[in-house]
Amino acid sequence: MSGTGLVYVVGASGVGKDSVLASLRTLLQDDDRIAVAHRYITREAQCGSENHIALSQPEFLQRRAAGCFALSWESHGLYYGIGTEIELWLKRGLRVLINGSRAHVDAVRERYPTASVVEIVASESIVRQRLLARGREDLASVEARLARNRQLVACPADLRIANEASLHEAAQALLSVARQD
Repeated sequence: MSGTGLVYVVGASGVGKDSVLASLRTLLQDDDRIAVAHRYITREAQCGSENHIALSQPEFLQRRAAGCFALSWESHGLYYGIGTEIELWLKRGLRVLINGSRAHVDAVRERYPTASVVEIVASESIVRQRLLARGREDLASVEARLARNRQLVACPADLRIANEASLHEAAQALLSVARQD
């Protein structure tokens, strides 16, 4: 699973992408040449949430128009971007992990043809529990999100990692992918 050095990590809300990436960060060694890209999101920073850079919608749109994002998309009423700094990281030979969107895999593969796509998965019952526990949405909104997940076409992932039992094991599996040459 080698390529440009880009590992595009996707999965439905609630499968634990943020948690797996946060756990992976704790496992990195000094000699690992791995960078986890932060996202720019039009959502306020919240305790216990993804470490992202919060932007207002006008700030986001201004940066996107100025070409500051290597990748950007809109999902669930929010804008998401990955900064062009990843281009420098890739040129320096780093493996770059991105927390992405399943709906934008084709755009990523168009821009980075040899990118590896890793899907983090979990059962619907676990996803429901996690979404309710994080408290961003009420039960009706969570059920609507789960219904949308069931309607999505299967993600064209190169690898799937289950995040149901041990967060450490899921992070180790992702780290193994990131360490591949």
